[in-house]
Amino acid sequence: MVDAASQILNTTWTGVNDTVRHDMSAEYLEAVEMLVENIHINRSRSFKTDNLELKVCPNTDCNVTVFDIEVSLNRTTGRPKIMAVRNLTPKLDNNYPRTEKTEFLLSATLGLDRDENGTTERRSSDVEIYLEFPLQGDVQSPVCVFWNVTTKSWSDEGCNMFSRDANGTSCYCNHLTSFSVLMAKGDISTPELDVITSIGLGVSLCCLLIFLVIEFLVWSAVVKTNLSHFRHTAIVNIATFRLLADCSFLASSSPEILSDGMCLAFTVSKHLFYTAMFCWMLCLSVMLVHQLIFVFSPLRKRVFMFLSSVVGYLVPIIIVGSSYVYYRYTYKPYYDNKTCWLNFERLLEGSIHAFLIPVGIVIMINIFSMVVVIVTLVKTQTPDSGKADDKETAKSIIKVLVVLAPVFGVTWVIGFFLLILDHDNPVFPAANYTFTILNSFQEGLQMSVGITYSQTKTTLVSPTKAA
Repeated sequence: MVDAASQILNTTWTGVNDTVRHDMSAEYLEAVEMLVENIHINRSRSFKTDNLELKVCPNTDCNVTVFDIEVSLNRTTGRPKIMAVRNLTPKLDNNYPRTEKTEFLLSATLGLDRDENGTTERRSSDVEIYLEFPLQGDVQSPVCVFWNVTTKSWSDEGCNMFSRDANGTSCYCNHLTSFSVLMAKGDISTPELDVITSIGLGVSLCCLLIFLVIEFLVWSAVVKTNLSHFRHTAIVNIATFRLLADCSFLASSSPEILSDGMCLAFTVSKHLFYTAMFCWMLCLSVMLVHQLIFVFSPLRKRVFMFLSSVVGYLVPIIIVGSSYVYYRYTYKPYYDNKTCWLNFERLLEGSIHAFLIPVGIVIMINIFSMVVVIVTLVKTQTPDSGKADDKETAKSIIKVLVVLAPVFGVTWVIGFFLLILDHDNPVFPAANYTFTILNSFQEGLQMSVGITYSQTKTTLVSPTKAA
């Protein structure tokens, strides 16, 4: 039976899609573990095939080596059985982003034992296991994990990295199951980036609070027309949701001290607030384009408030709620408890796409809106304009870019490039720092350009007057 189980792993299982292959590999692992647990072999016997190696520990303290993995197990009762599996981890689902699976997986079980009279069967649940996995490739951040048969995913609960050197990675776990090491090639966070993020968010939170206070104090003075009401309503909502999102971000900046429930709550909060922020950016850009194209058919206040409320409030709730329910009832991870943020597996896989796809659509529409504004500015210049007028046009275009880019969230485009670029790409560090600096300080930019934007009615909204 061991030979048959080993031969199954000789193929790559490429005839099915990823979901089916992940389910098959999980069921295979459970079946093999059950086989090993119930198989009756002598304490001195062992099996070794191309893909499976099984050893039974003869002594109270178990110290064996299987497929170059050194195992040390302390136990009181039960018969330890150690099995190493090759060519299975690539077939299992990997729910840890930016990591690669090692070649080997190790399964440790305690078989049945007899008491002194030879009649009672018992196992010990108090165990400590140390594993030494050989080094594979250029690894910077190994993660000691076990396979959770309930969630069908990797987990590091009860497992910690004991040590790491040039020879391999040592793991310590306080329970028995199937263990492996996920090898991370790199981590995009650095101490410098963490400092920049903390300082930027601190400054931006202060700027947002000041901006909202100013808006509250001058609201009745500046909101005198429907057009000004539209602009200020959208900008205030953008600032409010960004403030709430960044507060949630800072509150969850230390996931290791948060419970799973708190981590989930902060993930849902950030997902909802950031999505709502982008939805209000969409409302602002659509309103601007409408005013540019339909100059003599302005939006009615009731229509704008109804549509913007649906897009800015209802749509984010639907997106977040439906994505959570989907991942909850498909038993897929909705969030990563290491970051308290949405889970990213690979391109088009992972709950992060419930945020990336709506944001990408909004950014594309907002970029189109900026292009419409720029084209309109150019067309409103008189045909016989001289160089001085050309300079004024260029200044107006630059002003539009400076004002609308942060308000419309165009700086987030860099984040999409970060997902595409490989960490080894020389452009990646520069893009990473640029994205962190622009978006951590973005609230300060939004506060200043929000005021500036409110004062540019002639340039941005009524270009016909400039003609």
